[in-house]
Amino acid sequence: MNFDSDFFNSEPTEQTVNSLLQYLQQQNPETLARIAQSASPEIKQIISHNVRGLVGMLPSGDFNIQVTTDRDNLASLLASAMMTGYFLCQMERRKGLEESLSGIDSIDPNSL
Repeated sequence: MNFDSDFFNSEPTEQTVNSLLQYLQQQNPETLARIAQSASPEIKQIISHNVRGLVGMLPSGDFNIQVTTDRDNLASLLASAMMTGYFLCQMERRKGLEESLSGIDSIDPNSL
């Protein structure tokens, strides 16, 4: 999964201006690429499946698939993928924390 920083290079219309897009446009492309690469293979697989489900899943071997959309719908798709990625990263961290703490029965307050 790679981050395409060219997506943010065009000037937004009045309708599409928002603070997150402006923030992303101000970021260093290497930073955004590094963040995108930090996702685990499991997260990448779930996001890929989610995006395919949003776009449509016809087998490419049997069909010549072309997707056409406008800027607003593409921005919505990107926002959905970003929010899914954020949510999954947080859940992955939570899972790791729960697994780390599962061996601890209780903490003795007198030992603190």
